[in-house]
Amino acid sequence: MKLVNFLLIIFISLTTGIKADSSAEIINELKKGGHLIFIRHAYAPGTGDPNNFKINDCSTQRNLNDKGRKQAKKISDFFQENQIPIDLVISSEWCRCKETALLSFKSFKTKNFLNSFYSAKFAKNKNKQMSDLKKYVKEWKGSKNLVLVTHYVVIYETLDYSSSSGEIIISDKNFNMINSIEIKY
Repeated sequence: MKLVNFLLIIFISLTTGIKADSSAEIINELKKGGHLIFIRHAYAPGTGDPNNFKINDCSTQRNLNDKGRKQAKKISDFFQENQIPIDLVISSEWCRCKETALLSFKSFKTKNFLNSFYSAKFAKNKNKQMSDLKKYVKEWKGSKNLVLVTHYVVIYETLDYSSSSGEIIISDKNFNMINSIEIKY
């Protein structure tokens, strides 16, 4: 039993150091600029949207709760504490994304190519949205980082990656995923 506990302590010590080094590498990479930073909106309980969903009426949508707002503020802290340079923050038009962008970055614009196409009501938009997103990124000439606050389905379709609420996913301009950082609420 003592040997198992000893090995467990060694393992935890080794993996913690690796994670710390990995985080430092990610932050250094982000400080260089020129990356896409996808952020799945902060925690909003449930899945999808209600049947009465209206894009201009947040009361009809699934929204952030207190945990989600706390998580969005932690995203803000991460970017501020690490002095990550940002050219522009773009958000989906969904209220949970806009609130995440507002609490995390204060200033943002919306683009419909970041909107969800999870429900059948919006599925027909997927191909155009993906085409518009790729065109936008191709034309983006910023030297800092471009932040895209969006939804699981957009991140999955673009990067083939299953993201968690509030997760930060870094890619190059060719949509090759570099790494991710999970921000817990």
